[in-house]
Amino acid sequence: MNMKEIYLAGGCFWGTEHYFKQIQGVVETEVGYANGIIANPTYEQVCTDTTRFAETVRIAYDPEQVSLEFLLTMYFKAIDPISINQQGHDKGTQYRTGIYYTDSADLDTINKVYQEEQAKYDQPFAVEHQPLENFYPAEDYHQDYLDKNPNGYCHLPLELFEFARKRTP
Repeated sequence: MNMKEIYLAGGCFWGTEHYFKQIQGVVETEVGYANGIIANPTYEQVCTDTTRFAETVRIAYDPEQVSLEFLLTMYFKAIDPISINQQGHDKGTQYRTGIYYTDSADLDTINKVYQEEQAKYDQPFAVEHQPLENFYPAEDYHQDYLDKNPNGYCHLPLELFEFARKRTP
């Protein structure tokens, strides 16, 4: 299988991960911390707003089943792109939004979707879109959190998960 990956920060990574796991063609997800300034951060360190990390989901997907364009369009349905360092009730720099890529060939698609979505708003986006500098997996208890804790906290509405399940790429 020829898998690709993209890293998306959409606020609390618990809900963002669960949302993307519902999409056909997403093969694997992993939550972690992206684009910060220290090595091997802990959740507690990230929450101090001093490490510059964003809670991020690594999404591995099969491009024969789902396109990057589709994934990014779905991403914009799950975030408030004009909110700075906040999604839902979660506030802090670790809850900022961002699209982080490892393959420069993805940049044209990222820019296309970004510009199409930006055209729907009067205010400028707060969504970063830049190369991935680093990514450290979060602690085990954060991985697949909403699968392990079905009634756990999530900033995303439950209807969004059903929406993602029913959409076909």
